[in-house]
Formats: sequence, C-alpha cells, structure tokens
Amino acid sequence: MIAEAIRRSPLADYAGRFAARHGGALIREQPFVAQFDLRADPGDTDVMRRIATALGFAVPLAPNTVASLDDHRALWLGPDEWLVVGPESQHQVLEQALRDGLAGAFGSIVDVSAHRTLLEIRGEKAQDLLAHGIAIDLDPRSFPAGSCAQTLLAKAQVIIERRESTFVLYIRASFAGYVADWLLDAVDLEITSGR
Repeated sequence: MIAEAIRRSPLADYAGRFAARHGGALIREQPFVAQFDLRADPGDTDVMRRIATALGFAVPLAPNTVASLDDHRALWLGPDEWLVVGPESQHQVLEQALRDGLAGAFGSIVDVSAHRTLLEIRGEKAQDLLAHGIAIDLDPRSFPAGSCAQTLLAKAQVIIERRESTFVLYIRASFAGYVADWLLDAVDLEITSGR
C-alpha cells in the first residue's frame, strides 16, 4: 500500500478559529504562495535591467520597500536580497522570469515557497493588534503602504508588509502555529479589554 501525499498548509486548522473571533481585526491565511529569494548585485545595471524586464517591474533598491505589478511583488530584504512572491499558479513562470533576468550573472535564485506561509490581517484594529507584539512603529506616517521589514512578532521572526488596508505577515512554517495562537490571544485581549 502506498501512502498518498496530501498537501496541507501550516495553519489549515485555524481557518474556523480566525473566522470566529476577530475583534476588529480579520485574520486569514494565504497559503501556498510562490516565493523566491533573489540575490543579485544592485550595482550591475545590466542585471537589474534584465530582471526588471523579465518581471515587468524593477525590484526596489530603497531599504524596506516593496515593488509590485499585479500579483507579483518584490520585497527588499537587504542591499542585494529580495523576496519575490506571486500566486502559486505562476510558480514556474515567476521562476523562469527570475532565471532569465539573472541569465548567468553572479547571484542566486532559491525557491523558498515551502519555507513560509502568509497571514493577512486587516480591519480597524489590525495595527493595534500587531502593535502588541511588534517593536517597530506601524503608524502609516512611519510605515506606509509599500513598506516591509524583517522583525520579531512575539519572539518569532517575521517579514511584515503593509499594503493599502492590510498587513501581510510572512511566517516561517515552523512558527506559524505559535504566531497564530499569539494573534488569537491578542484578539481575545482586545475584545475583553474593550479597546
């Protein structure tokens, strides 16, 4: 008898719990997103041009910013490192675009899709909820839409991205349950304290 492989997101069991309690902050997992760690020399204008042509947009060069086109995004992680993400259905297309852009130049492309899951947090209390466990200032004047940062949320390393009305957390799969439980506890705290 051969066991059948069943793909399961790290937070598959949390969907009902997220829906049942929100306290002004709606939480939803966005599983199975194509994610690639791109390393390249930002000073090599030819490589940067080829990557921009292949992706349809230039990767951001300003620290802690995000560039995007449609469902594809590039998050600045370091002076020569970006997290490039897109829908799972675009996995091979996105990987090929990055390979075409790098085209043998010094750099690397690593598929990290299984490394993280994403949590979307939106609603009037989303910023307050996250402020309980993140040390960076999430005020829109300091952290506007199009910003990202690597930080800690309740002792778990995350990447946080601010979109127009949504925060997106990129969480290591091994810490996903811990972060989800922490968020649910923080929601309960918000509800019971009436904040």
